[in-house]
Amino acid sequence: MTAPHGRGPLHLAAAVDQRGSSDAAAYVEPAQLAERGALDFVTLGDTFASPGPDALGVLARVASATRRIGLVPTVPGNRTDSRRVQEAVATLDRISRGRAGWRSGGRTAEHKTEHEHEHEHETGGGTGGGADVRFRARGEGDMGTGDGVTGGLGARDRPHRVDYRGSTFSVTGPSTGPRPPQGHPVRVVDATGSAARRTAARYADVALLRVTGPAQARALRAELRDAAAGSGRAPDTLRVLGALTVDLGDGERAAEPGHGGGGPRHTPRGPLYRGGPVGLAELIALWHESEAVDGFHLTPAEPRRDLERLVNATVALLQHRGLFRTFYPGSTLREHLRLARPARPQARTP
Repeated sequence: MTAPHGRGPLHLAAAVDQRGSSDAAAYVEPAQLAERGALDFVTLGDTFASPGPDALGVLARVASATRRIGLVPTVPGNRTDSRRVQEAVATLDRISRGRAGWRSGGRTAEHKTEHEHEHEHETGGGTGGGADVRFRARGEGDMGTGDGVTGGLGARDRPHRVDYRGSTFSVTGPSTGPRPPQGHPVRVVDATGSAARRTAARYADVALLRVTGPAQARALRAELRDAAAGSGRAPDTLRVLGALTVDLGDGERAAEPGHGGGGPRHTPRGPLYRGGPVGLAELIALWHESEAVDGFHLTPAEPRRDLERLVNATVALLQHRGLFRTFYPGSTLREHLRLARPARPQARTP
């Protein structure tokens, strides 16, 4: 469904992280709930350096229990075997039939210390790993014959070249596995910091902005789109989502002046909306209608409670108002985001 006045459709995503749970089965129900709300994708952080879920492994389990929702694990930059990580993301894309994404970064926002968050707020920094990412996809797409999702038998059977460059690790050379159904999984970057915005503008499919007001979001979205155009890509190939933590525990009465009613406020853990589902729906509609963002990535403060209220109340209200879809028009994450499957570039001679 196309939004009115020429705006693109509203995109919504949610985090399904849970404190202290590494059991893959515990993440199935939240993902299924998000899928019932027709959200574009869910994200899951990876605590590779400490006890917790292996995001890639958990979402591979979730893939078999869901049909449409996109699955985006965080892949830390400190992984020691980067080629295996790249292949694992491609495998997730294959087993989910084209629903995988890849959120790059080291320590995710929810695992940073309060001091680190405060420093980022004061300096305007904070990459979420975004500035660390240098994606270059060579030959990762294929417009061959087939069903338009897999790219045809030829695309599945031929290895493809990978060129990923970062300050923490790089992956270059031919992939050992078949090409992913989407050409390459959707690439998600936290674009809050200036260096991360340069990276996102050039390489990302989805950019996340941790901001507290629509004016700031609108300015950064315009900056990202201009930089994308300057790097030779169409600005409409980049989706910009506001990133908020949402606390819906006490309903509308918890909203503070200029907070629940007027927008989120900064906290040491990032932008926080505290209020009710109706106020959140109004905030989402306002930011989207004013073209400040293309949508939102929302992290429940209380995972089970707030995700249920988000889907059953906020999203349901947006759907009732005709502002958000009630069903998935396609089957892949790129289709949810209205992003074209990358064409396979012509092979280059040495």
